[in-house]
Amino acid sequence: MLVNFVVDQNSISYYACATQLAFFLMFIISEFFILSAMAYDRYLAICNPLLYNVVMSQRLCHTLVGIPYLYSAFQALMFTIKIFTLTFCGSNVISHFYCDDIPLLLMLCSNAQEIELLIILFSAFNLISSLLVILMSYILILRAVFQMRSAESRKKALSTCSSHLMVVVVFYGSLLFMYMQPNSTHSFDTDKMASVFYTLVIPMLNTLIYSLRKKEVKNAFQRVLKNKCKLCI
Repeated sequence: MLVNFVVDQNSISYYACATQLAFFLMFIISEFFILSAMAYDRYLAICNPLLYNVVMSQRLCHTLVGIPYLYSAFQALMFTIKIFTLTFCGSNVISHFYCDDIPLLLMLCSNAQEIELLIILFSAFNLISSLLVILMSYILILRAVFQMRSAESRKKALSTCSSHLMVVVVFYGSLLFMYMQPNSTHSFDTDKMASVFYTLVIPMLNTLIYSLRKKEVKNAFQRVLKNKCKLCI
């Protein structure tokens, strides 16, 4: 996908396209529920700090990571197999910068209503269920923070959530922008722009956002800014 941005002749083989679609679906779906698991983790850390080490055992951590990947792998294989077992006809140009399910459905010869319905149902379930878990977790976290008497405790609790909350806002914001558009203004061009955020921007931001919580990274970042300011002066 990154090569396609710099190469004049953008082409991908049939099986490479199917592989790209499967991996894209698996990682994007798992991202929903990994973010939900992280929200639950922060809820336990702030609302039940004394029980955190007991409840958040290594076994539970493996479960919270393993189940989303198994579930997302199942969906990815199901949709990829359903799409690529049907016949394509007409133009072989995909109106996207990677193999996505919606542009591929437009290239099918046979009726794709069943697959479209499944995509809508599963997408709505993935988005709404994961978002509800995150919202409920943060509602309980905010209630616990407001009940804290110490300003230092509030600051510490909010700093625990800040990195995760930034990723959630960018990730779900771009997805909600794409799905909540009215039909009159909806276009594939805006979808492509929104997909840039959750396929490229967010994965790059994740490393930066979560790293900024470390003191060593903060100090290094501050030193770089100070040096740049001195050079500007």
